[in-house]
Amino acid sequence: MTSQIQDLLATDQDLLLMQEGTMMRKVRTKSWKKLRYFRLQNDGMTVWHGSQPESMPKPTFSISDVERIRKGQDSELLRYLVEEFPLEQGFTVVFHGRRPNLDLVANSVEEAQIWMRGLQLLVDLVASMDHQEQMDQMLNEWFQQADRNQDGRMSFREAQRLLLLMNVEMDEEYAFSLFQEADVTQSDDLGSEEFVQFYKALTKRTEIEEIFEDFSSDKQKLTLLEFVDFLRKEQKEKDHAPDLALELIDRYEPSENGRLLHVLSKDGFLKYLCSKDGNIFNSDCLPIYQDMTQPLSHYYINSSHNTYLVGDQLCGQSSVEGYIRALKRGCRCVEVDTWDGPDGEPVVYHGHTLTSRILFKDVLATLAQYAFQSSDYPLILSLENHCTWEQQRTMAHHLTEILGEQLLRNTLEGLLVDSMPSPEQLRGKILVKGKKLRTIEVDKEEEEEEEEEELEKDEGPDLDPASPELDTQPQPETQGQAAGNKKERKKKFLLLSSTTIMCPDLSALVVYLRTVPFCSFTHSKENYHIYDISSFSESKAKNLIKEAGNEFVQHNARQLCRVYPSGLRTDSSNFNPQEHWNVGCQMVAMNMQTAGSAMDICDGLFRQNGGSGYVLKPEFLRDTQSSFNPERPISLYKAQILVVQVISGQQLPKVDKTKETTVVDPLVKVELYGVPEDTKEQETSHVENNGINPYWGETFYFRLQVPELAMLRFVVKDYSRKSRNNFIGQYTLPWTCMKQGETNLGLLANIPTVAPFLIEFFCPFPGYRHVSLLSRDGTSLNPASIFVYTCMQEDLDMDEP
Repeated sequence: MTSQIQDLLATDQDLLLMQEGTMMRKVRTKSWKKLRYFRLQNDGMTVWHGSQPESMPKPTFSISDVERIRKGQDSELLRYLVEEFPLEQGFTVVFHGRRPNLDLVANSVEEAQIWMRGLQLLVDLVASMDHQEQMDQMLNEWFQQADRNQDGRMSFREAQRLLLLMNVEMDEEYAFSLFQEADVTQSDDLGSEEFVQFYKALTKRTEIEEIFEDFSSDKQKLTLLEFVDFLRKEQKEKDHAPDLALELIDRYEPSENGRLLHVLSKDGFLKYLCSKDGNIFNSDCLPIYQDMTQPLSHYYINSSHNTYLVGDQLCGQSSVEGYIRALKRGCRCVEVDTWDGPDGEPVVYHGHTLTSRILFKDVLATLAQYAFQSSDYPLILSLENHCTWEQQRTMAHHLTEILGEQLLRNTLEGLLVDSMPSPEQLRGKILVKGKKLRTIEVDKEEEEEEEEEELEKDEGPDLDPASPELDTQPQPETQGQAAGNKKERKKKFLLLSSTTIMCPDLSALVVYLRTVPFCSFTHSKENYHIYDISSFSESKAKNLIKEAGNEFVQHNARQLCRVYPSGLRTDSSNFNPQEHWNVGCQMVAMNMQTAGSAMDICDGLFRQNGGSGYVLKPEFLRDTQSSFNPERPISLYKAQILVVQVISGQQLPKVDKTKETTVVDPLVKVELYGVPEDTKEQETSHVENNGINPYWGETFYFRLQVPELAMLRFVVKDYSRKSRNNFIGQYTLPWTCMKQGETNLGLLANIPTVAPFLIEFFCPFPGYRHVSLLSRDGTSLNPASIFVYTCMQEDLDMDEP
């Protein structure tokens, strides 16, 4: 373990008491509350629990999985139980990703404080660790797991078991030779320092040593000039390479003498390539780097659908936790569906379903607290209002009282709305998106179209499951019958909606984002203002993309739109957001509680620009006269070839950690998303029984027509002959945020259609980068990564190899 944790475990009073163990109540629901014995393990990194102090304990969580510790007052569940347990005795362990929170109630306020202080101390310490400290901690955890008799030494039998824990199956004779080399004391077992050498031998990076030796004259070190040569040729660093080389040597060379002499050792070279400076994601794209002064319609906006749900659309739980998690992910548009509730208080839930209900005012209190913790750019509150006039008035009161100065109530500086404000102008503000009373009477046709749209929503798949309509099979209609039935449905709708007259108080809070029905692109252009916004179901948007892609692009350059998942997605699954971004749709709403490739793509796009939730669209999607159509893209310049070589993998996690003897057979799938013409995927072969350092060395070529819209996703899977390959990890990023090297001579020579004289035309060097893998929930799997080479080259009108 690191010396810091070791020192704390020996001296900090809270941690000492936590190691002794404490009986606490574990609370899952309002009715499920059971006593459990919790204890911090001696490694200082894991908490175990059992039904009693003497019972067989089992792992509960690792400190590295914890994001923060919350007070009992901030727990939605514990607040419901305030009559049973004082809130001061409770606290919540909040985990990274989508893992449910752990609510605990101690026997006293003092015990709760001990655990809250101790856990937060360890969480902060883990968060502050650098790469080397994290590696040291991981090695210590492995050593502790392998050292079953806890004598501080590791026998070869224990080392063999460790290899399986580390996700590698190795020839016994070869493993024993590495073990003997590390056993410098010749005691037939390894101490902790000898184990580190054993680990280094296991994870030797021969592919990186070869790169190092290509540039090192003595094969032992890189001089300053040699390192500058590497940075210029391989990493595409140009004029600033000499200054950068000095900076990187000072940062990553472990030897003080090496730093003084300005040379880089093999260890230093490896540390550099494994660092953030050697990561595939361009660090220049991590902070706010885009122009934030353009109109809102010029940005992709990170958006959530049915944000209040943490489960499915039919019976799932509604919770303010859904809003907290979405906001932590950088979401800037949250959805609130409001309905009349008891005691005059509006409630939020998925109407006509069995989802649970939460108070509207509790949602607003959560937004007031968390709205600007991850991003201070504007938050859009997409209001789906189903309340009566009286409860709408209550909604307006809560909005103004709870959100206070955060709520945007007037146009900026009191000016008329003649242009949309920018994210920069709206920093720190919450905007209400919803219906608004018109100052001028709308014509009858538009009014009827809006009624029909609302009727379509009410008759969608979110009807009450007990409704008799669901038991009736639709019968074929004649044209006359259809028209008659349509009138009857409209009449029925008007009767139902007669009690939901728009309240002026609520209408007044809709400033820039007035929702209007969509009729046609021509109608929108001729009748709507830049502050009007229409919503599209995913199927409606897909049809419009195919039928009128260019008109959709021009529409989205002029005003905002929102795309939401089909009502048939009762399992809260997601659609691919990429095809809607291709036409410039700003608010593509996702079910953020559901992991998968669609959310990976969404997270990948919004990882850039400071995680602000706003990403500037490409210029050709911001032009109201644009000729761009993703279905038939006419490239603004010649198409390019993206070359991706998947070289090797490092410290890949097990798919099932409970099975010690199973080892993964990893493969890598490279997926490219963009306009339909650019969307492709390719896959490596699998490597048998090696998750610690598999080698692939396979190269793929992707023709890119519109690189500005391209997203690249690396997926590592465990090969299975009998079933679907199991997910191990992934990483997704925009092409525009990818660190790119230059063209590799050897790789081009492997393309049979490239003439020799053309090969010489290209600069013959690639860029080497590590891809840090993320879990299904989007949390770090550090130190798991894959090592790749990437470059771009002009399309030679060659056939794909």
